[in-house]
Amino acid sequence: MAAEEQDRRIELRTDVPHPARIYDYLLGGKDNFPADREASAGIAAVWPNLPRSMRANRSFMQRVTHRLAAEHGIRQFLDIGTGLPTSPNLHEVAQSVHPDARIVYVDNDPMVLVHARALLTSTPEGRTTYLDADLRDPQQILSSPELHRTLDLSRPVALSLIAVLQFVTDEDLAYSIIDGLMDALPSGSFLALSTVTADSNREEVEAGIAAYAARGIPERIRNRKDVELLFRGMEILDPGVVLVHRWHPDDKARSYPDEHVHMYGGLARKN
Repeated sequence: MAAEEQDRRIELRTDVPHPARIYDYLLGGKDNFPADREASAGIAAVWPNLPRSMRANRSFMQRVTHRLAAEHGIRQFLDIGTGLPTSPNLHEVAQSVHPDARIVYVDNDPMVLVHARALLTSTPEGRTTYLDADLRDPQQILSSPELHRTLDLSRPVALSLIAVLQFVTDEDLAYSIIDGLMDALPSGSFLALSTVTADSNREEVEAGIAAYAARGIPERIRNRKDVELLFRGMEILDPGVVLVHRWHPDDKARSYPDEHVHMYGGLARKN
């Protein structure tokens, strides 16, 4: 981590609920505060399957990372919207396949920065780096010296945008973010993403999104076509854009009913 990031005064704003800490609380974590727990209770009251959907999404991240490493030979990952560390983290999955895998984690949540050391563990052969940067500013990410010390952008990279694009409510901005990041990556790179949908349970998800918005956290709901358009210009790989528990499922993923999972996910390749 850069010295200026380590020395920067961290303003946690523990009195304001934050999506990463709500996520942490609903999954049973301890890195949250009363404002997050109060918000979580109100949201979960109208969105009772949210914790299960979050777990299904976490499992999707692990499966897609493993597939990228094991079947596509990817050894470089750029994970934006990392969130609070929850083992196994992306680098643990990737390095279990390729010990020399290199991962750049990106988030702009001060709480994630506080816990970044947990994301900076690595095999001796590989490397992990954490950037304090904003998804909405791709050039800030791409121009970072830490990124260029960790990743070789002349070789394929997997860009991971897991459960973060729902917080980008302007679709033109979402397209611009993806274009800006993918344009900097070579052919043979991949985009893995997941984002919120109401297709599987409209009443519950719309009530939950309204509860988030009432707490100052606006989100965008996308249908399948919306999510497919996020991959425009790329080759969407089998099985396409699906509810995350249906993406190359393991036995645990197969046990989830569709109405309990409120995220679409997919994987695409840049040709």
